Amino acid sequence: MTSNRRSFLRFSALALPFAPATKLFGKTAVNKPIIVSTWDSGQIANGAAWPVLEKGGKALDAVEQAAIAIENDINCCVGLGGNPDRDGHVTLDACIMDEKANCGAVAFLERIKHPISVARKLMETTPHVFLVGEGAQQFALANGFKLESAKLSPDAEKSYKQWLKKAEYKPVINIEHQQSHPKGHGPFAPSRLEDGSFNHDTMGTIALDASGDLSGMCTTSGMGFKMRGRVGDSPIIGAGLFVDNEVGAATSSGQGEEVIRVCGTHLVVELMRSGLTPAEACKKAIERIVKPNPERAKTFQVGFIAINKQGEVGAYSVQKGFNYTVTEKGGKGKVFNAESYFS
Repeated sequence: MTSNRRSFLRFSALALPFAPATKLFGKTAVNKPIIVSTWDSGQIANGAAWPVLEKGGKALDAVEQAAIAIENDINCCVGLGGNPDRDGHVTLDACIMDEKANCGAVAFLERIKHPISVARKLMETTPHVFLVGEGAQQFALANGFKLESAKLSPDAEKSYKQWLKKAEYKPVINIEHQQSHPKGHGPFAPSRLEDGSFNHDTMGTIALDASGDLSGMCTTSGMGFKMRGRVGDSPIIGAGLFVDNEVGAATSSGQGEEVIRVCGTHLVVELMRSGLTPAEACKKAIERIVKPNPERAKTFQVGFIAINKQGEVGAYSVQKGFNYTVTEKGGKGKVFNAESYFS
């Protein structure tokens, strides 16, 4: 009997401690449900999503709950508590995509607490995929979303005042996305600032539910102190997020302009379609980003996470310091460091 068994999918380079998918007597064993989010602050997102999956709920509902939780956390640099643009306004971007290729997105949205839910409402009630700015806000208000205060959160106000002293926009690798861990915490503890706040400006989540269906979301306040009107990859289907229910799903974090250039998450999914594991696909996509100008690539960060239909997870980044959170059987989120192009 043992001789009839063989490995169907390889472990990622990280050797994740959950069971890989295997082919047993011609049938594919699937690791489900499972949910994966960017960064260690994904513990907040996954913690809100897991009860949905644990009860047999849909991946779409789970990823929306993940986004709502992180948008609610004013100590995380996502949502209305995030850093403003260089003119002092917080603008939000989000997208969501389900197993049937339905998708919705909003960008440059102001004073609405849950852009992810606006994106889902757009997906489910209109023929459109993408609304921006004033039009997105009007749509939200027409559908019962509340207009929130334009006042900055205490942390964002403090950061903005500090930034105004030089008024220089110069992204630093992992600074907006990753902060060193407080003394006394383990290497995979949630990364927080001295005031206890997380320091990530994007949350991407992808999930495989008990029915074997995939969905994903991405929500962000964008790069802190960006030019007014700037939109990165996060709300763009095929850049910040892509789901193909026959193959897998991927999402990203980091300098969005670089992800847009290669249609990053769509590329990852297509590489999985060609037979690569999620880890291999993420690595290949990062190599595509780096290849045109390796020296310039040393100045920015991009990270991808991916999941395939068998529930295998993988990740890879340009620079070290990118991590992600995996929650599966048992419901306890575990944080892993991704391998990187530059070590």
